[in-house]
Amino acid sequence: MATATFLSFSAAAPSPRARASRVQTTRAAASATDRPREVVSPKRRLPLRKVPGDYGPPVVGALRDRLEYFYGPGGRDGFFTARVRAHGSTVVRLNMPPGPFVARDPRVVALLDAASFPVLFDTSLVDKTDLFTGTFMPSTELTGGYRVLSYVDPSEPNHGPLKSLLFYLLSHRRQHVIPMFREVYGDLFGLMENELSRVGKADFGHYNDAAAFSFLCQALLGRDPTESALKGEGPKLITKWVLFQLSPLLNLGLPKLVEDSLLHSFRLPPALVKKDYDRLADFFRDAARGVVDEGERLGVPREEAVHNILFAMCFNSFGGMKILFPTLVKWLGRAGARTHGRLATEVRDAVRAHGGGEVTMKALAEMPLVKSAVYEALRIEPPVAMQYGRAKRDMVVESHDYGFEVREGEMLFGYQPMATKDPRVFARPEEYVPDRFLGEDGARLLRHVVWSNGPETASPTLQDKQCAGKDFVVLIARLLVAEIFLRYDSFDVQVGASALGSSVTVTSLKKATF
Repeated sequence: MATATFLSFSAAAPSPRARASRVQTTRAAASATDRPREVVSPKRRLPLRKVPGDYGPPVVGALRDRLEYFYGPGGRDGFFTARVRAHGSTVVRLNMPPGPFVARDPRVVALLDAASFPVLFDTSLVDKTDLFTGTFMPSTELTGGYRVLSYVDPSEPNHGPLKSLLFYLLSHRRQHVIPMFREVYGDLFGLMENELSRVGKADFGHYNDAAAFSFLCQALLGRDPTESALKGEGPKLITKWVLFQLSPLLNLGLPKLVEDSLLHSFRLPPALVKKDYDRLADFFRDAARGVVDEGERLGVPREEAVHNILFAMCFNSFGGMKILFPTLVKWLGRAGARTHGRLATEVRDAVRAHGGGEVTMKALAEMPLVKSAVYEALRIEPPVAMQYGRAKRDMVVESHDYGFEVREGEMLFGYQPMATKDPRVFARPEEYVPDRFLGEDGARLLRHVVWSNGPETASPTLQDKQCAGKDFVVLIARLLVAEIFLRYDSFDVQVGASALGSSVTVTSLKKATF
């Protein structure tokens, strides 16, 4: 998954290998200051404009921006919207957290519209080395001493074998994905129904964590983690491990000074989570032996393969399901009974006509509204909000109206929710419109759905950083929607905030009547 995978985040100087890769041809524009400046951008002949904004005094400016980002009015969205409004531009200079004393250089050129954002996908223009989490990179002590695939640029020789390994992981047991999903998530809804009958509400996220990890391990590896030494502790261990990687970027709701000092100013010591990580690694050494064997055939050393599989399944895939599934349930729950009725009719008719009463790929193909509803959730609230890349050459980045000169070595940052809610691309961008992507007009909009570090109309390759699990994520999200509306005519939710997305409590489940 993304990336992202689902669900790829140190603003250290580019490696020698990355610097060498800059010889590739790009859409370069004016370069050094002593050369004549172009008066228009080269691609669409847009007028050139200097990137507005400033970074403020060293350290002080970064601290100021960090506090506003985490604690200012309007939250994270408000931080970027205020910059756009102040400078009259969707391409601006600003500091991105965490800054001092975690990241050496917080300065970025922010791309805050659908026109400029896609430059981050072009690996001929930007280098992705060590930029999965942005302006800092978590210690490799948290990943077994390895730089896992998410931090590896496509120009590096181990990128291709590692991504091939993940393609194999996602595909070699594909026939088990649908039946295992239905089995595990069927149990989830049974547990939620019992909880609802006892106390009148059920925390979807709590049940989803256990179900997601169980499904991934059983579908992709053929192993039930509860029957291993992990017992039922896998999700708890993963969540703690992810916290140690992402704590400089999280807002946990602690008092401002405590949280900023504890989480955003220093790294949590990896030693505190080593035993937990070792337990996860031991599980994957055993459960993923067949996939590790394939990695060895691809040229990936066995231990490196173990830690890449662990990261892909626990950080990317489990982490993605932990964010995306509550988000999807939230927006569907808010969509109301009329939308629920349309989805239930489509799902049940397709299963009866094309699945013989079962959910099959053929039946899923006859559920266009389900697919559109999933794409719309990925558009309005993408599970990975931020992307980074370091400019390989002097070049021009274009918004809708202007070209902006960016210098070699500058960090480009894209805030995806502003790109996927760009009012110049999407009508009613702040609304969840489940049928937005139906028909020819809807299909044309799919290139602007970019949650996977690439357009939805593209497929991931060994030469790019698009999420290896892109199609897998969309598939299981469609399966979740289908499972809900096979079982229920409608449902209601209460929504709160959490450190990694939305907290969703289901308050009613109206069982299927037709």
